[in-house]
Amino acid sequence: MRIWKPNVTVAAVVERDGRFLLVEEETEDGLRFNQPAGHLDRGESLVAAVAREALEETAHHFRPESLVGIYQWPRPAGDITYLRFAFAGTVTGFEPERPLDTPIVRAVWLSLDELRASRERHRSPLILQCCEDYVAGRRYPLELIRHYDA
Repeated sequence: MRIWKPNVTVAAVVERDGRFLLVEEETEDGLRFNQPAGHLDRGESLVAAVAREALEETAHHFRPESLVGIYQWPRPAGDITYLRFAFAGTVTGFEPERPLDTPIVRAVWLSLDELRASRERHRSPLILQCCEDYVAGRRYPLELIRHYDA
């Protein structure tokens, strides 16, 4: 018997001058927008994972400062459920020559209005929801999360 487990992911919600840092990536459904996001690696803390994913996908160094929310989303096509931890924070550096992870095409900054207008190109409904929650002021201290090293 297979034991069901959700896929744990992290996402960086980065806002600067009214624009959000997103990635445009190749998917089986074509080019889609997403936050810099990815899966938690074995033994990795959630905070370390989101900083790593942001760097790998955007070439921006990301410092998580708060938790925006925890989102449980069962993907309509398939048996995958994502458990996403979205973090707000700031960009602390940029490596313009750093290659981006495959299948990332580019990093892009979009306004909330541009995000709302491009819903059909979002990888999931979580992208807009995370940004709207951020704009609504949802910020929870990182102390909510306890990580114990193995």
